[in-house]
Amino acid sequence: MSTVQRFQKLNALRVKRINIARRIKDFFFISTGIMSAAFGLKSFLLPNEFLDGGAVGISLLLSVLTDVNLSYLIVIVNIPFIIIGYTQVSKMFAVKTLTAIIVLALVIALIQFPLVTKDTLLISVFGGFFLGLGIGLSIRGGSVLDGTEVLAIYTSRKTTLTVGDFILILNIGIFSIAAYFVSIETALYAILTYLVASKTVDFVVHGIEEYTSVIIVSEKSDEIKKAIINRMGRGVTVLKGKSGYGKHGLRETDTDVLYTVITRLELQKLKTEIAKIDEEAFMVENSVNDTRGGMIKKRPLHD
Repeated sequence: MSTVQRFQKLNALRVKRINIARRIKDFFFISTGIMSAAFGLKSFLLPNEFLDGGAVGISLLLSVLTDVNLSYLIVIVNIPFIIIGYTQVSKMFAVKTLTAIIVLALVIALIQFPLVTKDTLLISVFGGFFLGLGIGLSIRGGSVLDGTEVLAIYTSRKTTLTVGDFILILNIGIFSIAAYFVSIETALYAILTYLVASKTVDFVVHGIEEYTSVIIVSEKSDEIKKAIINRMGRGVTVLKGKSGYGKHGLRETDTDVLYTVITRLELQKLKTEIAKIDEEAFMVENSVNDTRGGMIKKRPLHD
């Protein structure tokens, strides 16, 4: 076996190892997130007819108003968001999200959870906490249990509304309907639940906003650039730089610095693609509230 063939074989094994490790992590995060969200729903919110915001809040509100089983509603309400995710994020993201939501519905329907408390304040705080924890962990695993964010991304690209504006308007509508058809007190507690859940999600995923800008410095910048363009369908800017002082000491060679902007749902995929090419690559991530212009809309990929 030649040196080149040996290198190719070792590289193929390294890529396979990275993919397996990523799948195991995704499975762990999504599974833990499903159990946490189910616990928050069945041990706190659902038995006490409490509500939340987003797609889960819509499902809970419909369940309270119609007596339809929450398991069915969670799947039905999220289907449009999954379809949007298929077109705006990726096929794999849509498949993982659909699977996660179906499993969540099955867990809610088949597994019994104890009723923890009847105290209204504790229900709002801890119900929101466990629900937010579940949603956050699922995002870490590359999927979502609440499709509102996917719809918000789509709407922000098609209208002048920012992601925050859309989510705010949607939840104002949910809470207003809850105040009218259920009670004002329930709506107020729903706002508290939503705030706790949203802050927990932000905490779990390190406070990432809608977009994340990433700076990448690597000796294999050309390969990484092609991966970002061809495998992720994202734009990339090549900045001309010069090496300074790093782990290899003082160096004065020209180097290409890559700059790209992606959605937070794609961040883990980007890290995986970079690790396949250069595990020693230097990355800097920065949260971005919103962007305009440039190649923000994802370029269609052909399988």
